[in-house]
Amino acid sequence: MTTPTPGFQPGDVLTRADIHPVLGGSGYAGICPAKEKRNVILFSDSKVGERYGYSDGWLAEDDDLGPVFTYTGVGKQGDQTLSGGNTAILEHASKGRTLHLFVAVGKVPGSDTRTHKYIGKFKVDERNPFEIREAKDELGQDRNVIVFRLRPIGPFIREASDALQPAPVSTFRFHRTAGRIARAYRRQRRQRQPSDVNQVASAIRDDMADAFEDREAAAGETIVQLELSMRNSTSQLVFDLYNQTNNTVYEPTSSAANESITQALAQLLHARRYLRRLPHQQPLHLMVLTPTLPHEDLRELLAEHGIGIVFRNDHGGFSEFDASSTALSATPQSFRCVDCPALAS
Repeated sequence: MTTPTPGFQPGDVLTRADIHPVLGGSGYAGICPAKEKRNVILFSDSKVGERYGYSDGWLAEDDDLGPVFTYTGVGKQGDQTLSGGNTAILEHASKGRTLHLFVAVGKVPGSDTRTHKYIGKFKVDERNPFEIREAKDELGQDRNVIVFRLRPIGPFIREASDALQPAPVSTFRFHRTAGRIARAYRRQRRQRQPSDVNQVASAIRDDMADAFEDREAAAGETIVQLELSMRNSTSQLVFDLYNQTNNTVYEPTSSAANESITQALAQLLHARRYLRRLPHQQPLHLMVLTPTLPHEDLRELLAEHGIGIVFRNDHGGFSEFDASSTALSATPQSFRCVDCPALAS
């Protein structure tokens, strides 16, 4: 269900006094739920975001589903959480509400009244609704922020001034807790929604990732989230499982079936030429983390590309598949990536 917007067209420049009587909500918050009008009104202001080390805007590159506008959640101090306005965004569809996005453009001449450009109606990306990033809070402390991925529905305006700027160089960021927090928030969201095939697949990946991180942490390994900003791109690649000790990236899958394995392979190959530049004393290792051992053809495919396999064994632990041997160890063991394929620099 979407709500009509009488009198508003993408590109219109309005004040809050114009907006709220039509769409509902009130006040000066960045996220304004309007229960009576069945809307959630979003206000984006790049100048405010710059103070805290983040920015909203269109990704320069469309994906297979089309354009994406990234919007940072509410919360100026400490880690942002899925509560208040952030929950209103995430649950808008299940509550029958429409997201309406406005971008700050200036002030009414001769006054301090802010003006906002109407971008259009949006929904949260169903496939990847949000990511957890690191930014500064208003006290200058590092914290986790929620970055929502919004997709337009119906007419919208997309101008260069509202697009994110491509990264001038490739950069890497490491977040100690962001991966686990993201998985916890996805689990929280799943509990509030009817289960479907995608939800089941997401649950399998997240539960396996948590179990693997717990096992490695118990053995003294440091697992963090690796965020890669690619040169000349506004998109980012995020890997929830990166072992800082031995320079290993793990990409979890929901199954050992062909589609899941090839998707993980594509993700790792996409990032490999950037990840090779990670400064580290150890060579880079890329691994697929699967709930069961893939069949022989897929094992050979991964081996051809220098990508190893860690799989959940019959004992509930994790084992490495040794591509040089047809025999598998029957003893459950914690994987240390000492023998997995190394990628030359």
